[in-house]
Parts: sequence; structure tokens; C-alpha cells
Amino acid sequence: MTAMSSECTRYVQLSADEFRARLPEALTIYVDAMRYPEGTAEQRAPMWLTHALREGWRCMAALDADGVLLGLAYGYKGRGGQWWHEQVRHGLTRREGQAAAEHWMSDYFELTEIHVSPASQGKRIGEDLLRRLLDGVPNAHVLLSTPEGTSRAWNLYRRVGFVDVLRDYHFAGDPRAFAILGRTLPL
Repeated sequence: MTAMSSECTRYVQLSADEFRARLPEALTIYVDAMRYPEGTAEQRAPMWLTHALREGWRCMAALDADGVLLGLAYGYKGRGGQWWHEQVRHGLTRREGQAAAEHWMSDYFELTEIHVSPASQGKRIGEDLLRRLLDGVPNAHVLLSTPEGTSRAWNLYRRVGFVDVLRDYHFAGDPRAFAILGRTLPL
């Protein structure tokens, strides 16, 4: 077995079929990057596959010279009826009022997932993925949720201009506090 290179050599936009084919690899990065317990990938796989069917879905991948996945980012047009949308709209309306919820949630791209393998972090792959994913997105805003606390992800989001939309929010069924961050598009 040879050691995996952590040097990114190219970025590619994945089709839904390519995403499905690389799903096990993508979920391994997700579990490793988020330090989730074993079994998480099996729980998330159906949801990620469903996401790939949503309006405006797009996915960017970072690959090494051998075509090994180093990171990926995906998202889609957020809209009413989607679980995340309804959770965030409720929290934002409750804390900030209807006008704030309408401002942020009437026309947005949901940055659903962005993950880089731990061995490849700290090399601006995450920022490159983010910028490439959002390039040309027609929505007025981009929104995301991230666990509260200082991390490389937080530094990335602040560096590219994301602002607080809703802080210390608890999604149904998750004891962790999350921040909802947003930014006007284009970057």
C-alpha cells in the first residue's frame, strides 16, 4: 500500500451519476473530517443521494494526481418544505422576525456539505471548493450551518465574508449548537 498524496491537482464538477459512484469515498471523508462514529456513513448515504435530485444541485470535487478524492462540496437551491429550510426559517423567525427570515430565505443556495480529508486540510482546498461551487450560482444568498466553535471551517467562512444569520441554534434531534451563516452572492 502506498501513502496517499494530499496534494490537489485538479477540481472537477461531478454529475449526479459521478457523485453516486463516488459516494462511499465522499462519505469516508465526511466521517473522518467531522470525527463522526462508525455507522454514520450508512445513515447519511440515502439523504445525500436524495439531495443530488434537488433543483440547482451541484457538486465540486478536489482530486489528487491519481484521481483520489481529497474533498468535496455540494449544495442546491433551498426552498420551503425541505427539512433544513423549515428548521432554519422557524428559528430565524422566532429570534429575528419574519423580515429577517424573508430576507435570507427567499432566494438562497444551501451549501449543504463541504469537507476535506484531514490529511489534506490547511492547503486552501476547502476555499477553492467553496469558490468553485458558488461560481455562477444564480441565487441572491448562500446559507450554511456549522457547529459552533473555532475551527478551520469557521476561519474559511469568515475569510470569504460569511456573516452571522442565527447563532447557537439547535436543530431538532441534535444536542449540539450550530451557527447559520450567510453571504450575498456572488462571492
